[in-house]
Amino acid sequence: MPTKKPTNMKKPSQDLLQNKIKKLEETIQQLKAEIQDKNNKYLRSLADYQNYQKRMEKELLCREEELKKRYLLELLDFHELLKRALEDTDSKEGLKLLISHFEKFFEKECVTYIECKGKPFDHTYHHAVSLVEKDDCIDDTVLDEVKKGYMIGDKLLRPSQVIVGKKKPLKQ
Repeated sequence: MPTKKPTNMKKPSQDLLQNKIKKLEETIQQLKAEIQDKNNKYLRSLADYQNYQKRMEKELLCREEELKKRYLLELLDFHELLKRALEDTDSKEGLKLLISHFEKFFEKECVTYIECKGKPFDHTYHHAVSLVEKDDCIDDTVLDEVKKGYMIGDKLLRPSQVIVGKKKPLKQ
């Protein structure tokens, strides 16, 4: 009698393989869902960032326009004052008014003059345009100011252009 191969031996291993395949397919589906979720989050973040960039660019343009408008309005006032000073028969009074207006504007903007004459030369605030040797001076002292320097708050706006003194060497 021929022996019959047991069919039930193959079945458990096929069932086992089927279960493994099913679990792997479920894992693949989960991973695909996670990837899709992360991709969506990335795309939303990217869109948010791009919107933020556009908003900031727009805001900067608005600020720039507002500053431009503010300073143009100030310049219009100066322009009107210059016209008045030109029409004034006593031009000194018109110029005094204009200078006063400038000084108020600078004060409002925290622009201050750098005092330098007679003080030690400081390369942070001074730009030496000339060096003069003199008998009666202290080395590296500002003798004269060619162009005034200014600060805006605690920051340098423009350095003073100065003439610096150097003591003449003693002749032997």
